[in-house]
Amino acid sequence: MAVDELQAIIQRCQILEEADFKGEDFSLFQVAGQKCLEDGYAAQLLEVIQNEKNKVIIKNMGWNLISPLVRCIFMYKQEDDKREHCLKILDQLAQLCNPKELFLGLLEQIEQASGEQACQTVMLLLQPLQTVLLKLQNKKAYSLGLSLAMIMNQLTPLPVPYTKQQIQEDKLGLCQCCNAVVDFTKPFVNEVIKNMEKSSEYNDMELKEELLKFCMKCLKYPLLTAQLEQLEGIEEHPFRHFATEIIDILWDIKELIPLVFLRHKSISPHWKNQEFADIERKNSADSLACLSYLMFVQHFELFFFIYPNCLLRMEDNSLLHQYLELRDFINVPQDLVKVMTLCPIEHLRKKSLHILQLFIDKFDTEGKYTLFRCLLKTSNHAGVEGYIIKNIKDQIHLSLTRACDNIWFTGHHLISLLDLVLLLPEGAETDLLQNSDRIMASLNLLRYLVIKDCESDNQTGVWTTLAKIEQNFLKPLHVGLNMSKAHYEAEIKNKKENRRGYSNTVCSVTVSGEKMPAMTTEMQLQVLHSALFTFDLIESVLARVEELIEVKIKAVMDENS
Repeated sequence: MAVDELQAIIQRCQILEEADFKGEDFSLFQVAGQKCLEDGYAAQLLEVIQNEKNKVIIKNMGWNLISPLVRCIFMYKQEDDKREHCLKILDQLAQLCNPKELFLGLLEQIEQASGEQACQTVMLLLQPLQTVLLKLQNKKAYSLGLSLAMIMNQLTPLPVPYTKQQIQEDKLGLCQCCNAVVDFTKPFVNEVIKNMEKSSEYNDMELKEELLKFCMKCLKYPLLTAQLEQLEGIEEHPFRHFATEIIDILWDIKELIPLVFLRHKSISPHWKNQEFADIERKNSADSLACLSYLMFVQHFELFFFIYPNCLLRMEDNSLLHQYLELRDFINVPQDLVKVMTLCPIEHLRKKSLHILQLFIDKFDTEGKYTLFRCLLKTSNHAGVEGYIIKNIKDQIHLSLTRACDNIWFTGHHLISLLDLVLLLPEGAETDLLQNSDRIMASLNLLRYLVIKDCESDNQTGVWTTLAKIEQNFLKPLHVGLNMSKAHYEAEIKNKKENRRGYSNTVCSVTVSGEKMPAMTTEMQLQVLHSALFTFDLIESVLARVEELIEVKIKAVMDENS
């Protein structure tokens, strides 16, 4: 009986020292163990392996059982108790066997798997393989790289599911397997993160390089040809999730920005054979193209899912302003503004605003200053400009209330920025209603500066440039308000007079080529009164600002007299 044969071998080996084990012992143990598995005695084999007295034997010989064990696991049905016993044996072997020997045994099984069993074999062995790799002290990075390369070699020949039906069926298990492999790498990613946190001059690059190679391979396969659009009826798209995970890894190991924006990273080996070198260069170019596509071209929702996750992992004020010299970097906020102002989908507009604020927060002070100047000049949208001006006010507040010396939001740099903020784009003829968000934000900023910054201190420089502000902003605003109010009051009077002659005049309006619901005279009057209310609000804040300026100037004159 197979169990009796195994027990006999075990008893003989128990009295031997570890160094006295012979090749014959290994062979007999493997044959007996294999027979136990094939004859259905997995439970008895598990007891032998769990027996503390057999610990040394299993450490040295257990890895020989991997091949028959994998065969039996696939032979038994999912609900079979024998299969469950086999899985427990696999787990025990991962805990007890010599890591180096078991590592080679596991890789051999992955290498031998092909076709329909490739993904199933990989997923079965990922957990024990991870356990073994984490035990390896020497050559951990090399062993991880070998494992990931072997896994990707087995997956790459498989067709990538593309249609909704193919993705849902996932016949070969590729979708599930790809995400399982990403989970497999996470302890090693965390190890790299911890090492980088311990030292900013982290020099042990081997583990990081292997993870980078893996990500680059994944970008070429399966992501380069995968269907990444959100598909109706699929709650969590496996390849979209996989793409997000790969980008997260690149971010965590601090390689995303160099790859996307600097593109100087070389991960190809230095081949002496030029043909091999050309193939590697082509593969790297494909991977980088896919990465750029994911970050900047793919569907907005995928971008909006990935990008905030990246930004949230970064400390505020940690991005250097020099990055804004790169075109791809400065394009990000400009593209976000386009979504905020042009996208018809409300939740995407809100999401883009959230990402824009995250993006601003991550830059150093000079970076924020540069961003604000750029967006004020390029957004062409009063609401966005008002939002940026509010951000400028927040930065000025930090500069005035903190002890740190911030040259970018005080003094001559701030004056240069205020020249873009405290003015009317078209002078007195500016459409005040259309620009009301910007105007209100500018007035609130000016009111804050007048209150917070004494003329004697003049940290912001606002008192130095007050004459220019009055000439370019306050006086034209007065004139514009008077003109606008007179125009709208006349329009209201005209509508009321027309209403007496026509009981229900209807006005049709077209916006962006789309005809809006018809407006009755009453509705038109409501709109006109709403505009007058906006003008009154602007005028009220303007009066308060001028009153504060007058009080401050008078106080200084009284002190000097």
